[in-house]
Amino acid sequence: MVVSVLEEMRIRSLGVIDDAVVELSPGFTAVTGETGAGKTMVVTSLGLLLGGRADPALVRIGAGKAVVEGRVTVPADAAVAVRAEEAGAELDDGALLISRTVSAEGRSRAHLGGRSVPVGLLAELADDLVAVHGQTDQQGLLKLSRQRQALDRYAGDAVAVPLAKYAEAYKRLRAVTAELEEITTRARERAQEAAMLRFGLDEIAAVEPRPGEDAELAEEAERLGHAEALSSAATAAHAALAGDPEDPEGIDAATLVAGAQRALQAVRAHDPALAALSDRLGEIGILLGDVAGELAGYAGDLDADPLRLAAVEERRAALNGLMRKYGEFDRGIDAVLAWAERCAVRLTELDNDDERIEELAAERDALRAELGDLAQALTDARTQAAQRFADAVTAELASLAMPHARVSFDIRQSEDPDGVEVGGRRVAYGPTGVDEVELLLAPHPGAPPRPIAKGASGGELSRVMLAVEVVFAGTDPVPTYLFDEVDAGVGGKAAVEIGRRLAKLAKTAQVVVVTHLPQVAAFADRQLLVEKTNDGSVTRSGVKVLEGEERIRELSRMLAGQEDSATARAHAEELLATARAEV
Repeated sequence: MVVSVLEEMRIRSLGVIDDAVVELSPGFTAVTGETGAGKTMVVTSLGLLLGGRADPALVRIGAGKAVVEGRVTVPADAAVAVRAEEAGAELDDGALLISRTVSAEGRSRAHLGGRSVPVGLLAELADDLVAVHGQTDQQGLLKLSRQRQALDRYAGDAVAVPLAKYAEAYKRLRAVTAELEEITTRARERAQEAAMLRFGLDEIAAVEPRPGEDAELAEEAERLGHAEALSSAATAAHAALAGDPEDPEGIDAATLVAGAQRALQAVRAHDPALAALSDRLGEIGILLGDVAGELAGYAGDLDADPLRLAAVEERRAALNGLMRKYGEFDRGIDAVLAWAERCAVRLTELDNDDERIEELAAERDALRAELGDLAQALTDARTQAAQRFADAVTAELASLAMPHARVSFDIRQSEDPDGVEVGGRRVAYGPTGVDEVELLLAPHPGAPPRPIAKGASGGELSRVMLAVEVVFAGTDPVPTYLFDEVDAGVGGKAAVEIGRRLAKLAKTAQVVVVTHLPQVAAFADRQLLVEKTNDGSVTRSGVKVLEGEERIRELSRMLAGQEDSATARAHAEELLATARAEV
């Protein structure tokens, strides 16, 4: 049952297409037309809807922008619908509207369900909507990495689970190895760093600074440097408050305050307010006495020793030297002490390099052993899946006019003295395991299996690609398949078999095929013609659905290059009749 269907696309100002609506069948749709008519633009349009790269060169000359719009029916509970709604999109009567705009200046915009979205979201949804396969995909299948990916995809969880465990161990091994290499290759640099840190810490330890000491010494130096002036000021202030013994006639503040209090004391009983003032004068007298006493003590304790001043300045110079070298001068000695604390921790790390190297080496060896075990499990899983996959593809090839062809996989490892141990051998390893996976084809009995990159013709490669995709459709299906000239290099009976197999696939999925073969197009439920017109000044292409006589004429053209040929028409009618009888 088809759960999602691409109903139609509207293409405007893209390449040679001016304005065209592509109406697709829920089953098998064939897209045909003359070479250069613009069939590839149909594939390109779908690619844009699926988040493909936007090329401003595709915008039709004279147009400001190209626009592609698509309508896809999607069940409300499908993963695509849920993800689209999370992005703010809305379904329109059970359908998801997708649009992509490409300006001639290169700007690209995407809309999903009436909401502007990042182009990357379209690409994210594409995996659950459409599988696109063209001639470049056939060439891609020649790469060993793509062949391994195909096998892993077919195997499903049987490979995905051990591969995930292997990938995690591989990631940890890479991290441990990188740290080990960093420590060992930078041993000299780290030794130099340790020596510099040790020198600095020794220099600080020799001075033995205390927190806040620089501020304390600055205050003391200021006091010692102005000791004479401070002493004179304190002595003068004391004399003003308590009197000067050498000037018995002088008047001081304490005597004046005492006289004022005595004057009030005699009459205080007559007015409480005046009594309060008398008491306050008494308090002032006491305060003056205290201050005078402290001034006398300050003047007596003031040290004007030049030797002490020299010692303080020498100590300050030592601290300033540390602050310039190891701290921030304006933050004082505390910044130096903080630097020393950090460097002591770092020095411990550097001094423990030998221990860390031993720990990392042991961890690396353990991880390599673990990775070897996981790689073996991964190889076993791939080997088991490879036989099933090869049998399934071989069975499909039998229905594609290759009845005697056999497909197999060669799973091998490369010796590497620095690799991991698997099955008693040291082999090269990477992020996906230790296996080199290669797809082999024996096209007929007696022929040795050879890599498809070397032993498959263009037509054989096309059919192998189709067979692989059909097998995937049974294990990891998507709603829609688009094949761009998957029948390249094929003709005759093989072309009929390809058409027949695509029609069978279309019973469980939507299939869209761009083809030049009438044998394939005849099996389609709907045939679309991309045709080019020229009014003498402007060339443009359009797309229309072929029915009845028009379809006969197009199949005749594809067969003989002459749509009015009686022989070609008879053959076209026979092809259609045969296809309809089977479908």
